[in-house]
Amino acid sequence: MTAIRATNLTKRYGRTTAVAGLSFDVKAGQVTGFLGPNGAGKSTSMRMILGLDRPTSGTVTVDGRPYSKLEHPLRKIGALLDARAVHGGRSARNHLLAIAQSNAIPSSRVKEVLEMVGLGEVAGRRIGGFSLGMSQRLGIAAALLGDPEILLFDEPVNGLDPDGILWIRTLMRGLAAEGRTVFVSSHLMSEMAQTADHLIVIGRGALIADTSVAEFIGRSSQGYVRVRSPHLTEVASLLPDAELHHDHLRVTSRSPLEIGVLTAERGLALEELTFVQPTLEAAYMELTKDSLEYSS
Repeated sequence: MTAIRATNLTKRYGRTTAVAGLSFDVKAGQVTGFLGPNGAGKSTSMRMILGLDRPTSGTVTVDGRPYSKLEHPLRKIGALLDARAVHGGRSARNHLLAIAQSNAIPSSRVKEVLEMVGLGEVAGRRIGGFSLGMSQRLGIAAALLGDPEILLFDEPVNGLDPDGILWIRTLMRGLAAEGRTVFVSSHLMSEMAQTADHLIVIGRGALIADTSVAEFIGRSSQGYVRVRSPHLTEVASLLPDAELHHDHLRVTSRSPLEIGVLTAERGLALEELTFVQPTLEAAYMELTKDSLEYSS
Protein backbone atom coordinates (compact mmCIF):
# COMPACT_ATOMS: atom_id res chain seq x y z
CA MET A 1 0.00 0.00 0.00
CA THR A 2 1.29 3.45 -0.92
CA ALA A 3 1.36 5.70 2.14
CA ILE A 4 3.10 8.76 0.68
CA ARG A 5 3.04 9.73 -3.00
CA ALA A 6 4.97 12.59 -4.56
CA THR A 7 4.11 13.47 -8.15
CA ASN A 8 6.29 15.91 -10.13
CA LEU A 9 7.03 17.68 -6.87
CA THR A 10 8.86 20.96 -7.47
CA LYS A 11 9.97 23.72 -5.11
CA ARG A 12 11.73 26.92 -6.18
CA TYR A 13 13.06 29.74 -4.07
CA GLY A 14 13.53 32.60 -6.49
CA ARG A 15 16.00 31.34 -9.08
CA THR A 16 17.06 28.37 -6.94
CA THR A 17 15.35 25.05 -7.56
CA ALA A 18 15.45 22.95 -4.37
CA VAL A 19 13.29 20.10 -5.68
CA ALA A 20 12.89 19.42 -9.40
CA GLY A 21 9.99 17.29 -10.67
CA LEU A 22 10.41 14.64 -7.99
CA SER A 23 8.12 11.59 -8.11
CA PHE A 24 8.21 8.63 -5.72
CA ASP A 25 6.02 6.34 -3.60
CA VAL A 26 6.70 5.35 0.00
CA LYS A 27 5.07 2.04 0.87
CA ALA A 28 3.78 0.64 4.13
CA GLY A 29 5.40 -2.24 5.98
CA GLN A 30 9.00 -1.27 5.30
CA VAL A 31 11.70 1.20 6.26
CA THR A 32 12.42 3.51 3.33
CA GLY A 33 15.70 5.39 3.47
CA PHE A 34 15.74 8.88 1.96
CA LEU A 35 19.30 9.65 0.92
CA GLY A 36 21.15 12.41 -0.87
CA PRO A 37 24.06 14.85 -0.45
CA ASN A 38 23.71 18.10 1.48
CA GLY A 39 21.49 20.46 -0.48
CA ALA A 40 19.84 17.63 -2.41
CA GLY A 41 16.34 18.68 -1.33
CA LYS A 42 15.58 16.02 1.30
CA SER A 43 14.48 18.36 4.09
CA THR A 44 12.48 20.51 1.67
CA SER A 45 10.71 17.40 0.37
CA MET A 46 9.87 16.29 3.91
CA ARG A 47 8.55 19.75 4.76
CA MET A 48 6.28 19.63 1.70
CA ILE A 49 4.97 16.21 2.74
CA LEU A 50 4.01 17.74 6.10
CA GLY A 51 2.48 20.88 4.60
CA LEU A 52 5.16 23.14 6.08
CA ASP A 53 6.25 24.29 2.62
CA ARG A 54 3.93 24.72 -0.35
CA PRO A 55 5.11 23.12 -3.63
CA THR A 56 5.74 25.45 -6.54
CA SER A 57 4.15 22.73 -8.65
CA GLY A 58 3.30 19.06 -8.36
CA THR A 59 1.56 17.29 -5.51
CA VAL A 60 2.32 15.17 -2.47
CA THR A 61 -0.28 13.15 -0.58
CA VAL A 62 -0.44 11.23 2.68
CA ASP A 63 -2.76 8.21 2.46
CA GLY A 64 -4.24 9.73 -0.68
CA ARG A 65 -4.84 13.24 0.70
CA PRO A 66 -2.79 16.42 1.13
CA TYR A 67 -1.57 16.87 4.69
CA SER A 68 -3.79 19.95 5.08
CA LYS A 69 -6.87 17.80 4.46
CA LEU A 70 -6.12 15.34 7.24
CA GLU A 71 -8.32 15.52 10.32
CA HIS A 72 -6.13 15.20 13.44
CA PRO A 73 -3.01 14.72 11.26
CA LEU A 74 -0.79 13.45 14.09
CA ARG A 75 -2.96 10.36 14.29
CA LYS A 76 -2.07 9.63 10.67
CA ILE A 77 1.55 10.79 10.39
CA GLY A 78 4.15 11.57 13.05
CA ALA A 79 7.40 13.35 12.30
CA LEU A 80 10.75 14.30 13.75
CA LEU A 81 12.35 17.10 11.74
CA ASP A 82 14.17 19.33 14.23
CA ALA A 83 14.38 18.07 17.81
CA ARG A 84 15.53 21.46 19.09
CA ALA A 85 12.54 23.39 17.70
CA VAL A 86 10.62 23.27 21.01
CA HIS A 87 9.76 25.62 23.88
CA GLY A 88 12.72 25.18 26.22
CA GLY A 89 10.80 26.44 29.25
CA ARG A 90 8.25 23.64 29.16
CA SER A 91 8.67 20.26 30.79
CA ALA A 92 8.76 17.20 28.55
CA ARG A 93 5.36 16.17 29.89
CA ASN A 94 3.73 19.54 29.26
CA HIS A 95 5.24 19.78 25.79
CA LEU A 96 3.63 16.49 24.80
CA LEU A 97 0.36 17.33 26.57
CA ALA A 98 0.04 20.49 24.46
CA ILE A 99 0.59 18.49 21.29
CA ALA A 100 -1.88 15.81 22.41
CA GLN A 101 -4.61 18.38 23.12
CA SER A 102 -4.16 19.93 19.67
CA ASN A 103 -4.97 16.60 17.99
CA ALA A 104 -7.54 15.12 20.39
CA ILE A 105 -5.06 12.51 21.63
CA PRO A 106 -5.79 11.10 25.12
CA SER A 107 -3.46 12.57 27.75
CA SER A 108 -2.72 9.04 28.99
CA ARG A 109 -0.74 8.54 25.79
CA VAL A 110 1.86 11.09 26.98
CA LYS A 111 3.08 8.86 29.80
CA GLU A 112 3.15 5.85 27.46
CA VAL A 113 5.42 7.46 24.88
CA LEU A 114 7.73 9.03 27.48
CA GLU A 115 8.29 5.58 28.96
CA MET A 116 8.69 4.11 25.48
CA VAL A 117 11.57 6.47 24.61
CA GLY A 118 13.26 6.24 28.01
CA LEU A 119 12.29 9.68 29.34
CA GLY A 120 9.77 8.63 31.97
CA GLU A 121 12.03 9.63 34.87
CA VAL A 122 12.68 13.14 33.48
CA ALA A 123 9.12 13.92 32.38
CA GLY A 124 8.97 16.92 34.71
CA ARG A 125 12.29 18.47 33.68
CA ARG A 126 12.52 21.55 31.49
CA ILE A 127 13.38 20.75 27.89
CA GLY A 128 15.93 23.57 27.80
CA GLY A 129 18.23 21.50 29.98
CA PHE A 130 18.05 18.40 27.80
CA SER A 131 21.08 17.06 25.95
CA LEU A 132 20.83 16.60 22.18
CA GLY A 133 20.25 12.88 22.66
CA MET A 134 17.41 13.51 25.13
CA SER A 135 15.91 16.07 22.76
CA GLN A 136 16.00 13.49 19.97
CA ARG A 137 14.16 11.01 22.18
CA LEU A 138 11.55 13.64 23.02
CA GLY A 139 11.11 14.41 19.33
CA ILE A 140 10.59 10.71 18.63
CA ALA A 141 8.05 10.58 21.49
CA ALA A 142 6.16 13.44 19.84
CA ALA A 143 6.18 11.59 16.52
CA LEU A 144 4.77 8.47 18.20
CA LEU A 145 2.20 10.37 20.27
CA GLY A 146 -0.77 9.87 17.95
CA ASP A 147 0.07 6.17 17.37
CA PRO A 148 0.30 7.02 13.66
CA GLU A 149 0.45 4.68 10.69
CA ILE A 150 3.22 6.74 9.06
CA LEU A 151 6.46 8.00 10.62
CA LEU A 152 8.93 10.53 9.15
CA PHE A 153 12.34 10.84 10.76
CA ASP A 154 15.01 13.34 9.67
CA GLU A 155 18.45 12.29 10.99
CA PRO A 156 16.94 10.45 14.00
CA VAL A 157 20.25 9.20 15.44
CA ASN A 158 21.74 12.69 15.90
CA GLY A 159 23.15 12.97 19.41
CA LEU A 160 22.37 9.38 20.37
CA ASP A 161 24.99 7.14 22.00
CA PRO A 162 25.56 3.56 20.71
CA ASP A 163 22.77 2.19 22.92
CA GLY A 164 20.45 4.90 21.64
CA ILE A 165 21.34 4.16 18.02
CA LEU A 166 20.57 0.47 18.53
CA TRP A 167 17.30 1.44 20.20
CA ILE A 168 16.09 3.68 17.36
CA ARG A 169 17.16 1.11 14.77
CA THR A 170 15.17 -1.58 16.58
CA LEU A 171 12.21 0.79 16.97
CA MET A 172 12.07 1.60 13.26
CA ARG A 173 12.34 -2.05 12.26
CA GLY A 174 9.62 -2.91 14.76
CA LEU A 175 7.27 -0.21 13.48
CA ALA A 176 7.71 -1.46 9.90
CA ALA A 177 7.10 -5.05 11.04
CA GLU A 178 3.75 -3.87 12.45
CA GLY A 179 2.81 -2.75 8.94
CA ARG A 180 3.52 0.95 9.48
CA THR A 181 5.36 3.21 7.07
CA VAL A 182 8.79 4.48 8.14
CA PHE A 183 10.45 7.14 5.98
CA VAL A 184 13.87 8.13 7.31
CA SER A 185 16.51 10.56 6.09
CA SER A 186 20.07 9.93 7.24
CA HIS A 187 23.68 10.56 6.27
CA LEU A 188 24.86 7.46 8.14
CA MET A 189 25.18 4.81 5.44
CA SER A 190 26.13 2.12 7.98
CA GLU A 191 22.80 2.69 9.74
CA MET A 192 20.81 2.68 6.52
CA ALA A 193 22.49 -0.57 5.48
CA GLN A 194 21.25 -2.20 8.69
CA THR A 195 17.84 -0.54 8.87
CA ALA A 196 16.36 0.25 5.46
CA ASP A 197 14.55 -2.14 3.11
CA HIS A 198 14.17 0.35 0.29
CA LEU A 199 15.98 3.50 -0.81
CA ILE A 200 14.93 6.71 -2.48
CA VAL A 201 18.06 8.64 -3.46
CA ILE A 202 18.01 12.19 -4.79
CA GLY A 203 20.62 14.67 -5.95
CA ARG A 204 20.18 18.34 -6.85
CA GLY A 205 16.45 17.90 -6.21
CA ALA A 206 16.00 15.10 -8.76
CA LEU A 207 15.55 11.36 -8.40
CA ILE A 208 18.68 9.21 -8.75
CA ALA A 209 17.38 5.86 -7.54
CA ASP A 210 14.19 4.28 -6.21
CA THR A 211 15.04 0.67 -5.43
CA SER A 212 15.76 -1.95 -2.80
CA VAL A 213 18.99 -1.70 -0.82
CA ALA A 214 20.33 -4.88 -2.45
CA GLU A 215 19.58 -3.62 -5.97
CA PHE A 216 21.11 -0.23 -5.22
CA ILE A 217 24.34 -1.82 -4.02
CA GLY A 218 24.29 -4.14 -7.02
CA ARG A 219 24.42 -1.14 -9.38
CA SER A 220 27.82 -0.19 -8.04
CA SER A 221 30.96 -1.07 -9.95
CA GLN A 222 32.90 -1.31 -6.70
CA GLY A 223 32.53 -5.08 -6.28
CA TYR A 224 35.57 -7.26 -6.95
CA VAL A 225 36.93 -10.78 -6.57
CA ARG A 226 39.68 -11.20 -3.98
CA VAL A 227 42.24 -13.84 -4.90
CA ARG A 228 44.97 -15.25 -2.66
CA SER A 229 47.42 -17.86 -3.86
CA PRO A 230 50.95 -19.10 -3.19
CA HIS A 231 51.41 -18.49 -6.94
CA LEU A 232 50.18 -14.91 -6.96
CA THR A 233 52.50 -13.71 -9.75
CA GLU A 234 51.46 -16.54 -12.05
CA VAL A 235 47.76 -15.98 -11.33
CA ALA A 236 48.17 -12.25 -12.01
CA SER A 237 49.68 -12.99 -15.42
CA LEU A 238 46.43 -14.76 -16.37
CA LEU A 239 44.33 -11.76 -15.37
CA PRO A 240 45.58 -8.61 -17.12
CA ASP A 241 43.31 -6.24 -15.17
CA ALA A 242 44.18 -7.71 -11.77
CA GLU A 243 45.36 -5.20 -9.15
CA LEU A 244 47.98 -6.36 -6.68
CA HIS A 245 47.22 -5.36 -3.08
CA HIS A 246 49.97 -6.61 -0.76
CA ASP A 247 49.10 -10.31 -0.43
CA HIS A 248 46.10 -10.61 -2.75
CA LEU A 249 44.72 -9.65 -6.15
CA ARG A 250 41.59 -7.64 -6.86
CA VAL A 251 39.82 -8.62 -10.07
CA THR A 252 36.76 -6.86 -11.52
CA SER A 253 36.47 -8.40 -15.00
CA ARG A 254 36.01 -12.08 -14.08
CA SER A 255 33.65 -13.99 -11.82
CA PRO A 256 34.96 -16.32 -9.09
CA LEU A 257 33.92 -19.29 -11.22
CA GLU A 258 35.83 -18.03 -14.25
CA ILE A 259 38.95 -17.38 -12.19
CA GLY A 260 38.66 -20.79 -10.52
CA VAL A 261 38.41 -22.60 -13.86
CA LEU A 262 41.28 -20.61 -15.37
CA THR A 263 43.67 -21.28 -12.49
CA ALA A 264 42.66 -24.94 -12.24
CA GLU A 265 43.50 -25.44 -15.90
CA ARG A 266 47.01 -24.12 -15.14
CA GLY A 267 47.34 -26.18 -11.98
CA LEU A 268 47.65 -23.10 -9.77
CA ALA A 269 46.40 -23.57 -6.21
CA LEU A 270 44.24 -20.92 -4.60
CA GLU A 271 43.94 -20.03 -0.94
CA GLU A 272 41.00 -17.66 -1.34
CA LEU A 273 38.50 -16.84 -4.03
CA THR A 274 35.88 -14.44 -2.68
CA PHE A 275 33.49 -11.99 -4.27
CA VAL A 276 33.61 -8.82 -2.14
CA GLN A 277 30.26 -7.06 -2.24
CA PRO A 278 30.44 -3.26 -2.32
CA THR A 279 29.11 -1.51 0.74
CA LEU A 280 26.10 0.79 0.71
CA GLU A 281 28.47 3.67 1.42
CA ALA A 282 30.65 2.82 -1.59
CA ALA A 283 27.63 2.48 -3.86
CA TYR A 284 26.15 5.73 -2.57
CA MET A 285 29.38 7.67 -3.06
CA GLU A 286 29.76 6.35 -6.59
CA LEU A 287 26.18 7.04 -7.68
CA THR A 288 25.91 10.52 -6.13
CA LYS A 289 29.37 11.89 -6.97
CA ASP A 290 27.98 14.09 -9.76
CA SER A 291 25.31 15.55 -7.45
CA LEU A 292 27.55 16.92 -4.71
CA GLU A 293 27.08 20.59 -3.90
CA TYR A 294 30.62 20.69 -2.55
CA SER A 295 33.40 18.20 -3.14
CA SER A 296 36.96 17.83 -1.92
